[in-house]
Amino acid sequence: MSDVGPGQAVGGSVLREPVNRVSPQAVPFWTVSALIGDGLLVAGAALAWVLVPGVPGWAGLVVLLLAVLAVAHVVLMPRIRFRVHRWEVTDTAVHTREGWIGRQTRIAPISRVQTVDSRQGAVMRLFGLASITVTTASAAGPITIDCLDADVARHLVARLTAITAATPGDAT
Repeated sequence: MSDVGPGQAVGGSVLREPVNRVSPQAVPFWTVSALIGDGLLVAGAALAWVLVPGVPGWAGLVVLLLAVLAVAHVVLMPRIRFRVHRWEVTDTAVHTREGWIGRQTRIAPISRVQTVDSRQGAVMRLFGLASITVTTASAAGPITIDCLDADVARHLVARLTAITAATPGDAT
């Protein structure tokens, strides 16, 4: 498994970006998820400012700043993540790139794959999305491909299962 940046040389060659985007439905999913989380945070801060006795008046400015940052997060983060997130599965490796502030590129040789799991939470189901987690024999942890169309995720799990079954080695 490698945490090599895009365009960096690996063994004398340049690493190309993974070719596949996540589902376009990822943008509204990430927007709703951020709206829920940020909304609860801002509402809790505002309630504390209003209901807790003795809170100084300048705390209202902190709540306002928190609200502005939350709006920026809800508006910008999903679109940036969609432009950055990529994935690719070949007969030899699983390759992902993710992030919205920082970037992480991960590559796992198929011979190191131990399990392939899919996950679809309640909100993901509303958007027809699923995520895949590829567990490898690595201390770096599993590789996750978030926000795939549910049908693409099912086919990818089947493909990865077939590829790993046909790959020699014991994934250790």
